[in-house]
Amino acid sequence: MIDTVMTPDAFGQLLSQTRPRLHRYCARMLGSAFEGEDVVQDAMAKAIEALPEAGHLDNPERWLFRIAHNTALDALRRRKRQAERQSGVELASVEDPAANAAARVDSAGSFAVFLALPPAQRASVVLSDVLGYANAETAEILETTVAAVKTDLHRGREKLKAQREAPVVRLAIGEAEKARLRHYADLFNAREFDALRDLLAEDVRLDLVNRTRLNGRRDVSVYFTRYASAAPWRFALGFAEGQPALLVSAPDSGELRYVVLLGWAGDKVASIRDFLYAPYIVDGLATEAL
Repeated sequence: MIDTVMTPDAFGQLLSQTRPRLHRYCARMLGSAFEGEDVVQDAMAKAIEALPEAGHLDNPERWLFRIAHNTALDALRRRKRQAERQSGVELASVEDPAANAAARVDSAGSFAVFLALPPAQRASVVLSDVLGYANAETAEILETTVAAVKTDLHRGREKLKAQREAPVVRLAIGEAEKARLRHYADLFNAREFDALRDLLAEDVRLDLVNRTRLNGRRDVSVYFTRYASAAPWRFALGFAEGQPALLVSAPDSGELRYVVLLGWAGDKVASIRDFLYAPYIVDGLATEAL
């Protein structure tokens, strides 16, 4: 426990150590590992901005979780408003994959089962049963009473017992997209990184999660240079939370280590979201090989 104003270095170390636990919480609050990571990134940005005015932090980790909790609630409210605006619109007419994320995660594997609970019950169950916080600690994070936490825990646990595991609903993948993914995976496994650079759109965006973000073909090309000097990870086609993904396994064991999500503009790669430095993403992630 720390009762002092944290230095930037100490706070950076705290963020790094706490990030996997923050993700375990946010993924279950949002019902999605990927949306949970978005919330973690937003929460950490808010925490960095708020730190200079935070003063003495008796328990910095709980302070971080309180920010993550409020950020998750904001994301759930945005999802609800978006769903209301899109009511009556056929999902097939929505071109942006992010736009139908709320509908997708309603049936997207083990994280989505928590969506059967109201947010207060969901938060109490995840903090207590998944992350191991005591009732008093959970109440402090949620800014409520121990009595309220006990009530939400009891009701939430009963609902979860009655809730069946949600089936994974896969997004449709056409033969053209499957061929693009397979071509990308084959080039990567053959370590043909110049050919992969040729696939990049001029305005390609890279999110190397938990490390850096880059924009533009010239800067993103460096990404493959780093992979060229790294271990020969193996890429395979599959689904992660029902959406097409590249499942990345370790060269020595074949064990799933992380995933990569690609966005396309025609036959060019328009976006890359790579979880190499965020391996915690696979904890509970619903995946299926193609």
